[in-house]
Amino acid sequence: MKVYGEPTRSIRSLDNGTAVEIVDQTLLPYRFEKRVLGDWRDCVEAIRTMRVRGAPLIGITGAWAVVLAVKENPENDALLKAAEVIANARPTAVNLSWAVRRMMSTLLPRDPALRFEAAVKTAEAMTQEDVMTCRAIGEAGMTLISDLYARLRRPVNVLTHCNAGWLATVDYGTALSPIYMAFEQGTPLHVWVDETRPRNQGLLTAWELGQHGVPYTLVADNAGGQLMQQCDVDLVIVGADRITRRGDVANKIGTYLKALAAVDNEVPFYVAAPSSTIDWTLNDGKREIPIENRAASELLVVNGVGSDGETRTVQIAAPEVAVANPAFDVTHNRFVTGIITERGIVKPTDLTAVFADLLPKA
Repeated sequence: MKVYGEPTRSIRSLDNGTAVEIVDQTLLPYRFEKRVLGDWRDCVEAIRTMRVRGAPLIGITGAWAVVLAVKENPENDALLKAAEVIANARPTAVNLSWAVRRMMSTLLPRDPALRFEAAVKTAEAMTQEDVMTCRAIGEAGMTLISDLYARLRRPVNVLTHCNAGWLATVDYGTALSPIYMAFEQGTPLHVWVDETRPRNQGLLTAWELGQHGVPYTLVADNAGGQLMQQCDVDLVIVGADRITRRGDVANKIGTYLKALAAVDNEVPFYVAAPSSTIDWTLNDGKREIPIENRAASELLVVNGVGSDGETRTVQIAAPEVAVANPAFDVTHNRFVTGIITERGIVKPTDLTAVFADLLPKA
């Protein structure tokens, strides 16, 4: 997608795979800067600190981390140890462990001397696959917006939560991909952007929508229900960090409340995600999906820019305040209208039928 008018991807390889370049998302939306990662530990740090974030992008970063681990030491013991650390950098997004498994299944059968070339080739293929998958998600989901416009004959109002745009993938995004596709086809639309406390990923959504010229309005997290009650939301589209085989969805904290409000106000609630986000080993999301608990500091401080243009961190609560900071919640499949995938829009309960070829072998 575009940044200051230039086509940009969130991650790309450098120097024949010996390093990768990312957009440092901890600096957005105040500063747009890229960062070079030359070591697999740099990739792990980037994942843990959310320099890269979003389930698909975390997965692709993990794939390139394996490449850099092979560059450092292609022998089995070292590679297996590095892969374990990489796969466990963050617990909720299943794309990370999926990507590491795919890389290792390609590399381990090969002679260590031949592994680096194979690793680069596989990671490049996965990177491009992510782009094409997100484009397919956009093509499948854009019809929801265009069909609504044909019926309503006014701009379609879409509400989204967190950031599931191109910043959360290699390009296009998941939840935002249908929005970008519909916008580029000329369908009038407007996006309600939840701020998404405490990490404020909604600010990233607002920034990238603005860069691409898509009309949007930033709102407080708790505004979504009121907007739906006032008939100001026609459609909700969110991303996902993990989806169970029956279609329960883990996504950024606050998603569950949007789903409840959508059901109560008869607003369609869609989840956009690639098949790599589906965890075929899990069924009951509420009981089985691990929920990451993050640092208390994320609630106690905020980042911003002062009148002098300098970025600052400001404490907003007393340091002794007791804090719980779950990063995700789970929405039961009964609240999900459909899941927008690279194979089309699928009912949550139909995932195993549509993706039968991906199910683990018995």
